[in-house]
Amino acid sequence: MTYSVGFPPAATPNAKLLILGSLPGQRSLERQQYYAQPRNAFWTLMGSLFGFDADACYVDRLQSLNARGVALWDVCASAHRPGSLDQRIDLSTVRSNDFERFFEMHPDITLIGFNGATAASLYQRLVLPRLSVRAAAIASRRLPSTSPAHASMTFAQKQEKWRSALAPFLD
Repeated sequence: MTYSVGFPPAATPNAKLLILGSLPGQRSLERQQYYAQPRNAFWTLMGSLFGFDADACYVDRLQSLNARGVALWDVCASAHRPGSLDQRIDLSTVRSNDFERFFEMHPDITLIGFNGATAASLYQRLVLPRLSVRAAAIASRRLPSTSPAHASMTFAQKQEKWRSALAPFLD
């Protein structure tokens, strides 16, 4: 069974929006980049919403999001998962990231956007019960997964859901 270890948060101290995935997939781990799977719509979606070139180099895309107050991270710090599908995460092996510390270091976070149902359910089950009252009160929205495995919605449908949820952060 493959043991996956996630990335540190991609955040600046003034971040206002935290987008959470579940755990980086194989391609992301190989490249050490969030959402590196070419068929994942994340960067195309973010580029369309925040007005940057989704085909720019990874560092520039990440800087574009960070400059807009957007932070990226994952619920899982580590877990056993063969492959990249969320359904393959062995829940008994999940170790969650330290969100209490993250929220202390990023006090301006006002919304958590979950990139898919698995990220939302893992957070609610493993993280939320251990948070302080202040951190637990941060608003959150479950959003459609940008993964190619979530094919029940078109890109345009996903884009509209994300646009609606993130409207306060868009110019």
